Amino acid sequence: MTTARLFFAVDPPEAARAHLRRALDPLRDVPGAPRWTASARWHLTLLFLGAVPREVLPALAAGAVPAVAAAPPMRLRLAGAGRFGSARRPQVAWAGLDGDVVPLTALADRLAELARGLGLAVEDRPFRPHLTLGRWPPRQPADGTLTDRLAGYRGPAWPVGEVLLLESRLGSGPSYERHQAYSIGAAL
Repeated sequence: MTTARLFFAVDPPEAARAHLRRALDPLRDVPGAPRWTASARWHLTLLFLGAVPREVLPALAAGAVPAVAAAPPMRLRLAGAGRFGSARRPQVAWAGLDGDVVPLTALADRLAELARGLGLAVEDRPFRPHLTLGRWPPRQPADGTLTDRLAGYRGPAWPVGEVLLLESRLGSGPSYERHQAYSIGAAL
């Protein structure tokens, strides 16, 4: 049985990425900074599924159509920042979201229910919308307060037009292959 490492995500538009890149520039070479993720790989993960048997992929792809179509039009913006882990032992630096986060969370919940209904493992913790900016390597000096400097960050708002079903491929670094795009609020 072959598997695919799949996840559902929303990609911020280039204008939002560029705005955040400029805000991060002064922090990139600060001692204790995380390993920053390339902005081309920035996305808002709605649901990470991990290893999905390829024979389940058609049902997952088809079931996502009504789940995404039921979402109302949404506008989001990258706003604020934080970290997972403590200030002394930070793990992940992230940018937060504001705007239509409630309907985005409802969409993530519908996708999780779809996956559970197909017998796929879904993390049993609440959805926390964020964009991963970087990761601190273990056992190296880390400044977990770095993200505090972005607490007041507010990027440009954008309309969310689609949700992507992506496959993560490991190699010299993760890359993402697009399996399908779903239109937000599309008529069934």
